[in-house]
Amino acid sequence: MTSSPAFPRVHIATDHAGMELSAHLVTHLTAKGYDVVDHGPKVYDAQDDYPSFCINAALAVVADQQAGVHALGIVLGGSGNGEQIAANKVKGVRAALAWNHSTATLAREHNDANVVAVGGRQHTVEEATELIEAFLAEPFSNDERHVRRIGKIAAYEATGEVIE
Repeated sequence: MTSSPAFPRVHIATDHAGMELSAHLVTHLTAKGYDVVDHGPKVYDAQDDYPSFCINAALAVVADQQAGVHALGIVLGGSGNGEQIAANKVKGVRAALAWNHSTATLAREHNDANVVAVGGRQHTVEEATELIEAFLAEPFSNDERHVRRIGKIAAYEATGEVIE
């Protein structure tokens, strides 16, 4: 399946605490028409090191976007914090932690976030699914002020220069 504006390719990764939610989302989103790519882990390991899974998903989002493919990412964990931090280390990623409907939609609308982080231990499967669906469905506003601000972040990321 190829991605479309309505259904982006979705790269998903988790740690052990989000595996149940991740498995649910892979099935649920695929059934809705999303092209879902699971970056792991494949088996439960309470001692897993989530950064590699989340970084690989984030790298895939950026690679797809650079190739002109509409793609977004999902990183899951117990709180979502560490997974968000790992994803944000990838140049070109703007990962946002979503904990309610507003944070999920505003991440896309105002920040053009391309990865959402959700804490699997913070929400029911139904709540987390609603947050992720809201994130995936929300378009970026393209308002000039948001484009300008994102540009300043990207400039810092590329050059280390803070633009006033």
